[in-house]
Amino acid sequence: MRRSKRDRQQLLLETIHDTPFITDEELADRFDVSIQTIRLDRLELSIPELRERIRSVAQASLEDEVRSLPPEEIIGDIIDLELDRSAISIFEVKREHVFRRNQIARGHHLFAQANSLAVAVIDDELALTAKADIRFTNQVMEGERVVAKARVSSVNPENGRTAVLVNSYVDNELVFSGEFEMYRSNQPEKG
Repeated sequence: MRRSKRDRQQLLLETIHDTPFITDEELADRFDVSIQTIRLDRLELSIPELRERIRSVAQASLEDEVRSLPPEEIIGDIIDLELDRSAISIFEVKREHVFRRNQIARGHHLFAQANSLAVAVIDDELALTAKADIRFTNQVMEGERVVAKARVSSVNPENGRTAVLVNSYVDNELVFSGEFEMYRSNQPEKG
């Protein structure tokens, strides 16, 4: 049974409010309508496209928070950050990130997203990658969205190192994992 336009638009508003990073394609599938219908509904409701929603959430949550990197050096859009605890970023794989012959993402882009997230989560003016143990577990294709999640797992005040675990996913499937040993110029205060 088809919903009325008004009901569909109300549900669309609620869905985007609850899951702001949902794509137009996912919305079309969920509401059993065309992508064009979703785009028209978004236009009528003044809901920006996915990239704009990601950018606005990232800017709102990161004002003056990242200390170790300028925002333009971060690969992907950080959407959540708790310094010295955890962080999440989203990276849209575009044509310039893939091999031409098979549209598989080049590994250095996935590494760059994870590494810059590991640097960004450190609450210090200076954070450098001292060592990284990484694993690529599945291929990533052009047009896919990679969600990287970083978690600070330990802090060693003796050597000025912080361990950060980063797992990256496409549609909840693990595609990359890394253990980063980060050098920092100071240690977090004990609280």
